[in-house]
Amino acid sequence: MSNFDVFDVIIIGAGSVGTPLAFYLAKNGIKTLVLDRLPSAGQGSNKAAIGGVRATHSDPAKIRLGLRSLDILSHWEEEYGDDIEWHSGGYSFLAYGEKQEATLKNLLQLQKSYGLNVDWYDRQQILECIPGLNSSGLLGGTISPEDGYCSNLKANHAFYMGALLYGAQFNFGENVTALNVGNGRLTSVVTDKGKYVTGVVVNAAGAWAAGVGKLLGLDHPVRPDSHEAGITEPVAHFFDPMLIDIRPGPGSANVYFYQQKTGQVIFSMTPDPQVWGYDCCESSQFLPEMAQRMIQVVPRLANLRVRRTWRGLYPMTPDGFPIIGWSNEVQGYFTAIGMCGQGFMLGPGVGELVARAICDSKLSAEDSMVLGNLSPYRSYEGKEALK
Repeated sequence: MSNFDVFDVIIIGAGSVGTPLAFYLAKNGIKTLVLDRLPSAGQGSNKAAIGGVRATHSDPAKIRLGLRSLDILSHWEEEYGDDIEWHSGGYSFLAYGEKQEATLKNLLQLQKSYGLNVDWYDRQQILECIPGLNSSGLLGGTISPEDGYCSNLKANHAFYMGALLYGAQFNFGENVTALNVGNGRLTSVVTDKGKYVTGVVVNAAGAWAAGVGKLLGLDHPVRPDSHEAGITEPVAHFFDPMLIDIRPGPGSANVYFYQQKTGQVIFSMTPDPQVWGYDCCESSQFLPEMAQRMIQVVPRLANLRVRRTWRGLYPMTPDGFPIIGWSNEVQGYFTAIGMCGQGFMLGPGVGELVARAICDSKLSAEDSMVLGNLSPYRSYEGKEALK
């Protein structure tokens, strides 16, 4: 076996987490190989993302990761020169009922304590900020102006090209078939095309993460859940924040949509009940249900024409939080999985954190908090309040 087949770290998955991780590892001089069964980077769930990036979460670990992702993406063009279409348009969680109002207000103290720029706006204030909102039943909402959105495709490609520039290797169209272990430690990765020696493997396989774990006899609590999204024709810009209506409705637990810098409105919703499995075929129910919900929030959307819809997979965990950390069972095995549909927004922060953990950098108290909250060995008893 040649030296070309020996790597410091092998990452399984070239998506929203694996590609940024490869970038940060390679930038730190770590000889890195990324394996993906698909033909190019970002061809799994990454390409189905709608591009939103927020730090406005209900958990300190996700807030920290979101803040770091925002910092990375909002300064990417300035630092690396790639236009990823970043726009700090903000996020707005809307309250059309007392239950939603209480949820959002109760979270504010926690969110502000971790450095989030987010505030409650009463009915009149939020209508002044977002004039197109349906005022009927509106009680107010939160706005976090530093959240934003960009092109998921351009961002992933920028991380990919950067990783290549720093020396990372990507092997596409290659299926991992075995993870070899000796004396309780990972020794090599076998694929349908070859064998690679390494002491560290990172599972960043997204919706397919549980299958990778099974190669080691591990049961990762990650299940794929199908979500649909769509995009309209471009029109003159008339609203800025990502709008999230957290009311449950027919077929959905919530809906969310925003207008791109180029004028298109991108939209999605959380299906209720959840749609478990790997089916990525669009359904006939999605667009009528989604359109009705969107028009309830912004009535002037009624005449907007839809260009296309698509479906992607959310790798869900029992509590709605990612699973990030070293394995106790197999030395050298690290999981960065279960992003619960937020892989794109958390991926840059997760990639940077995992790179620090692998490089044996001195982890800060903040890093330790994040890894502790998202440990593979937690109880999974909590629930994400802002899904």
